[in-house]
Amino acid sequence: MMYRVTVYLLGMVTNFFGVALIINAMLGAGFWTSFFVGLSDKFGYTVGFWYGVFQFLFIFVNGWLVKQAPEIRAVIPVLLESLILDFWLEIVFANISLANAPFLLQLFTLLSGVLIVGLGVSVYILPQFPRAPVDQLFLAVSHRFNLSLRMGQTVVAAIVASVAFLIGGPVGIGTLAGILFLGPAIQYCYTRVYPMYYQFHPQYQDETEII
Repeated sequence: MMYRVTVYLLGMVTNFFGVALIINAMLGAGFWTSFFVGLSDKFGYTVGFWYGVFQFLFIFVNGWLVKQAPEIRAVIPVLLESLILDFWLEIVFANISLANAPFLLQLFTLLSGVLIVGLGVSVYILPQFPRAPVDQLFLAVSHRFNLSLRMGQTVVAAIVASVAFLIGGPVGIGTLAGILFLGPAIQYCYTRVYPMYYQFHPQYQDETEII
């Protein structure tokens, strides 16, 4: 259990380090962030309010997609994500800004963030613990419609980014990079960390094939 918990937390920390890099690249928010900001600007309330509302709704949407009971335990990673993201943004990157940095540095930071998010997501889904509903959504879509992780992530990203754009969210290069590259990054990293995870503790391996 300690091994699985360690991998789970390591994946989360890695994931939100990448998210913090994307945000600090100042080239446009990720598709989910753009969506929540757009809702806040259009209908009022805070970004965090809309984040919480949709996280809660997706618990039931995900259950419907995979034809299982809603995973109420998913509220746990929501709390963990908030704490870890605040750690990176409010402590580590609190005094760092790339707003006036050269474009190439911003672009490098953005692409690095996308790759690191892909690695983090691919690691933290391995222990099969509860996942945040927005992360579980692309897995549920992939399962329901028989898509690869890459295609499932890309489909979800494209739909959310399109809605974010229509409601006035901060869609930019960063959003496009997430749509185009995050799915492939998750797929690439997952196929490599999957055998490593079970190599160290083969007793955890089940009959599930590599996605």
